[in-house]
Amino acid sequence: MAENQYTEDNIRSLDWKEHIRLRPGMYIGKLGDGSSADDGIYVLIKEVIDNCIDEFVMGNGKKIEVTVKDGLVVIRDYGRGIPLGKVVDVVSKMNTGGKYDSKAFKKSVGLNGVGTKAVNALSSHFSVYSVREGKCKKAFFERGVLIEETKLEKTDEENGTHVEFYPDNTVFKKYAFKTHYIEKMIWNYCYLNRGLAIYFNGKKFQSKNGLKDLLDDNMDGDPLYPVIHLEGKDIEVAFTHGRTYGEDYYSFVNGQHTTQGGTHQSAFRESVAKVIKDFFSKNYESSDIRQSIVAAVAVKVMEPVFESQTKTKLGSLEIEPGGKSMRAFINDFLKDKLDNFLHKNPEIAQTIENKIKQSEKERKDLAGIRKIARERSKKANLHNKKLRDCRIHLTDQKNDRREETTLFITEGDSASGSITKSRDVGTQAVFSLRGKPLNCYGLTKKVVYENEEFNLIQAALDIEDDLENLRYNKVVIATDADVDGMHIRMLLLTFFLQFFPDLVKKNHVYVLQTPLFRVRNKKKTIYCYSDDERISAIEEIGRGAEITRFKGLGEISPDEFVHFIGGEMRLEPVILSHDASIDSILSYFMGKNTQQRQEFIIDNLRVEKDHAEAMNSDEKDEETNIQIDIAS
Repeated sequence: MAENQYTEDNIRSLDWKEHIRLRPGMYIGKLGDGSSADDGIYVLIKEVIDNCIDEFVMGNGKKIEVTVKDGLVVIRDYGRGIPLGKVVDVVSKMNTGGKYDSKAFKKSVGLNGVGTKAVNALSSHFSVYSVREGKCKKAFFERGVLIEETKLEKTDEENGTHVEFYPDNTVFKKYAFKTHYIEKMIWNYCYLNRGLAIYFNGKKFQSKNGLKDLLDDNMDGDPLYPVIHLEGKDIEVAFTHGRTYGEDYYSFVNGQHTTQGGTHQSAFRESVAKVIKDFFSKNYESSDIRQSIVAAVAVKVMEPVFESQTKTKLGSLEIEPGGKSMRAFINDFLKDKLDNFLHKNPEIAQTIENKIKQSEKERKDLAGIRKIARERSKKANLHNKKLRDCRIHLTDQKNDRREETTLFITEGDSASGSITKSRDVGTQAVFSLRGKPLNCYGLTKKVVYENEEFNLIQAALDIEDDLENLRYNKVVIATDADVDGMHIRMLLLTFFLQFFPDLVKKNHVYVLQTPLFRVRNKKKTIYCYSDDERISAIEEIGRGAEITRFKGLGEISPDEFVHFIGGEMRLEPVILSHDASIDSILSYFMGKNTQQRQEFIIDNLRVEKDHAEAMNSDEKDEETNIQIDIAS
């Protein structure tokens, strides 16, 4: 009974920084290592920039400088600067900030006074200084603890706030910033704040046309018609139809990128279909109207309600407390602006109707095949165990924990068996391929239903029509690190990019990095992901080291595999560059043998003579001390 005692000694009171460090997920979402766009280290940057944006929106400062180098983040704005007497309080006292005054920050993202406090508490070193009217105040912290606070000093610097921090590597294990994710975040700030210039590592980012620029910069290939760009009080939308499958949305609330959508995105999807139906006076299927649509919608909401601290999904039902509903607000806007636009631009209206009819025909042509394919996928998954699902999907019907889920797509019984035995059955699922998938480049979506492997993958992910019901937050391609494994990767990526490009664009697809070597002795084992790591491991372990070269995933035992898909999992995100064209990428890699690809292979085909000689020399020098076991 003594173990179950509940006394005063069991009650603890945590101060602000202890609570943030104990429960960081409540404040910044998942921690991560930087391989995902929504990992905590990027949320830290966003929280600081959000404050800079609020200053710009209120007419203070048109420039923000961001530098990220060697783990250090430096952010400087040229707004009014934090009131000098409150510099320490603003970054270290909960429920303290200027945004509680709704007159000053009527439509700000962060209204709870937490952002910079979380950054401070989760940084090994954090400093802030504010410049106002020729005076400066500085404060320095370590893991939220105030180390030094300076007195007011005179300065000739421009007004504004300067923040520096190192994310705490005891919280963010082995983290690394990916420039692509930071640039994407900065571009979104610029699209939403025309006239603002953000300098990231010296490179200038700026937008003249807002959401129209966003679509122009991010669309794959040419649109079917010029982007329709509409603006009103507290709302801006831009959309067109592309040449790929699915629906692609970029939604924002008060400058916050709501990657999971929410009430405003749902209202736009519903309203744009309704207005177009009414314009043509035809009861087209909404799915046919929205097929291949690429759209961006940004709204400003008074006191927005989000579904989490990281603000990735809007929950507000009204544009402002007691005001018009979100659905009515967006529908009224589109009914006016879009209807007028279509009347004034009959050629674009005709192009839209032609696209709707094309989508309608394709849907009807596929109707029978889709029904048969769905039944086939249910039977295959049930009896053949192609998909070994995770428990979250068996117990959590609301998908409240979908962000935690991962699907590994692997090839072969031995590899899928090892992953299945070593996975976290609560959140990790395994899909087993049978041989190499079909090269689907240039084929129509009909092949998705007629090809068993593609049909089963689509069913497992539940992405037949759009990503709204995507069952796994991470889709991880886990193949051998050899030529066949690389080929399977390319075939799977071709499938996703050809038919479900948003899966890649929205940062859901990854490649699992598994070790190439194991270096060990009786006391220690080191797994190495490159030759450089192998050499370092040999030097660390020293005499008597045993080296194993893993040829395939099936050769890694479940007991070892648990390390590689657990807390130390290394994932390489599949990222499309800002100016990448999916069609040109697939044509180059998966099309017929183009002259361009032949020339690249010839130019880059060379024997790494020096590297090979160096490896032979290393092994020869150690041949009396090292047992080399090349796994067959």
